[in-house]
Amino acid sequence: MPRHILLTSPHRLKRLLHSVVIALVALGATMAPHAAFAQQDASAQAQKEATASGGGGKADDEAELAKKLQNPVASLISVPLQSNWDFGIGAANAMRYLVNVQPVIPFSLNAEWNLITRTIIPVIHAESPVEGGSDAGGLGDITQSFFFSPKEPVGGWILAVGPVALWPAATDSALGAGKWGAGPTVLALRQEHGWTYGLLANHIWSYAGWGDQQVNASFLQPFVSFTTKKQTTLGINTESTYDWGQSQWTVPINVFVKQLLKIGGKPVQFEVGYRYYAEKPDGGPDWGLRFTVTFLFPK
Repeated sequence: MPRHILLTSPHRLKRLLHSVVIALVALGATMAPHAAFAQQDASAQAQKEATASGGGGKADDEAELAKKLQNPVASLISVPLQSNWDFGIGAANAMRYLVNVQPVIPFSLNAEWNLITRTIIPVIHAESPVEGGSDAGGLGDITQSFFFSPKEPVGGWILAVGPVALWPAATDSALGAGKWGAGPTVLALRQEHGWTYGLLANHIWSYAGWGDQQVNASFLQPFVSFTTKKQTTLGINTESTYDWGQSQWTVPINVFVKQLLKIGGKPVQFEVGYRYYAEKPDGGPDWGLRFTVTFLFPK
């Protein structure tokens, strides 16, 4: 019988409280120092970038903002709310709904380096993959990356490197590994003539936690996109994971379109996408959909 069905109510309450505390700590670590540490320098950086652009007007500024959104380590505060639906899971053809809350916060360390925190907080509803089984819902494990990035490109490439942490925030054993984990993460991308292309990668090993399954997984996200002067972005990527313990790839291929708009004078980006699983474990999903709303806070 699945472990999550065996948990008693006190266990569920204890794990829920534990997960909420971890989520709050992760968000606090991301956002608390920002006002005191980065606001003044970020404003100066924004002014410098605007001056360097030659004051090309409102349309050019918005196109530049849309291009920045394709850079995971841009000096830009953003909060994407990414909704994902996966279909065709298990013998029951089950559906899994996942909302990733993904605040991205830049911090200026000095005249040459930025620190960018990227936190992924998953909220999940998973139908049972077998007929008559129990559905599961709640928080998943939190992933938090800390990118150290030069403020200027290196040979035309935007580079970043740093640690990534896995926090055991899952409220149910069906929603996460329940492991503390850590490892390296790297990013390399280039932007020219409207194109953005590059690779985001990390590897996480678990070292403690309440879950039974060890984490030893590599994540690879090659991506390419094109942004028009009308702030429309068309792109394709994969968000591939290799589980070294199971010798198993999971390879979803995402195609998407994004549009930057102004709502109440504030920039907001919308994304719709389709996902096909080119490789998956037995019982994994066949296909999926994505809808993302990204709130932006440019300085």
